[in-house]
Amino acid sequence: MTQNHPKLPTDPYYEGVPDYMTEVYDWAYVNPKRVDQLDHNMVVKVLLFGNDQRLMRAYLNEIKPGMKVWQVAHVYGDLVRKVAQKVGPDGEFHLSDITPAQIEHAQAKLALYPWAKVIRSDAATYQSQLSFDLICSFFLLHEVPDEKKRSIVDHMLSQMPVSGKVLFVDYHRPSLWQPIRWILKWVNAKLEPFAEALWNNEISHYASQAEKYHWQKRTIFGGVYQIVSVTRTMPQPP
Repeated sequence: MTQNHPKLPTDPYYEGVPDYMTEVYDWAYVNPKRVDQLDHNMVVKVLLFGNDQRLMRAYLNEIKPGMKVWQVAHVYGDLVRKVAQKVGPDGEFHLSDITPAQIEHAQAKLALYPWAKVIRSDAATYQSQLSFDLICSFFLLHEVPDEKKRSIVDHMLSQMPVSGKVLFVDYHRPSLWQPIRWILKWVNAKLEPFAEALWNNEISHYASQAEKYHWQKRTIFGGVYQIVSVTRTMPQPP
């Protein structure tokens, strides 16, 4: 189901936003009034069936003070603030997003952390002079079309240095016994047309050179969520 918005050419909140965002996710991520209503910790907790803290810890536990971290899209709640705090003043935190409403909220959350930088950029094209220790996609892939999944995954991997790590936290195919499966099946049919691809494909499927990397996956909550860490495959000595 798409949510069409009467987009005006001069509306700054829609300028440069991809069509799939305005057509499918206007209600959730683009319209500033909706963003104001949804950007709260309790909303995140409800949407993730109470698994919000567990999933955020999976990300935060990968961060050590002084690290350079890039998160490829803003998320609701206080996660980005926690990431900035964990990185600390000896590190750097870059947060990118393509939609102006998300940029506004991210800037407000991170205003107290001078080592945090908010950049308006597509996750598939953002370039930085930094060599990031950790690059994280937190619930982004299920919200983009398959071709965009491929470009985002490939770009994140290309920006990872030899000693770095890429982390994906997202949805996964629930086990048959998990009753949440049927709720999500309905949600996907009505609101999340790109999400079920992650039920049918491993995230490594979207990497054009997956064999060059080591993929480690674990699932939680009866398979509803996956946490996938990716490192470079080290060449074997002769």
